[in-house]
Amino acid sequence: MNSVTEIVWKDIQQNEELEAIIEKVIQKCFEVEHINPTSLYICVTLTDPKNIREINKEYRNIDKETDVLSFPMFEKDELDKLVDETADTQVETLQDIMGDIIISIERVEEQAKEYEHSFEREFAYMLVHGFYHLRGYDHMEKEEKAQMREKEENVLSQLNITRGE
Repeated sequence: MNSVTEIVWKDIQQNEELEAIIEKVIQKCFEVEHINPTSLYICVTLTDPKNIREINKEYRNIDKETDVLSFPMFEKDELDKLVDETADTQVETLQDIMGDIIISIERVEEQAKEYEHSFEREFAYMLVHGFYHLRGYDHMEKEEKAQMREKEENVLSQLNITRGE
């Protein structure tokens, strides 16, 4: 099985359990969306509140901490075309990067407590949420938000990660 992630640890301790969750969740996202794992990968950066705030300020001009940021490398239609073209083939060249997901681990911990579910559930949700932003989905409009949430919950459900956990 090809790895679909590159994991970067920025000012936080490396953790094998988190690595395993990342790979499991992103693999499931690729499977659900029929993305060939030999064609694309995602860079996941785990960091602290200070770093994610700096990134948010630099790239989005928003000077505040957040939980997850996503930076897609393709427009939705470009990514759809690439996914279709490589769906059933073993890609022999280097994988293309689908984009970057940056997560504040401290925010994940805080939100898990706030929403009264497990750290794993909140962390998996942040990964899936970031993935669907890379895939071209958004939640600015009510209809788009509903579609994105349905896709997110479908992936989490297939992983048996529920709100009660």
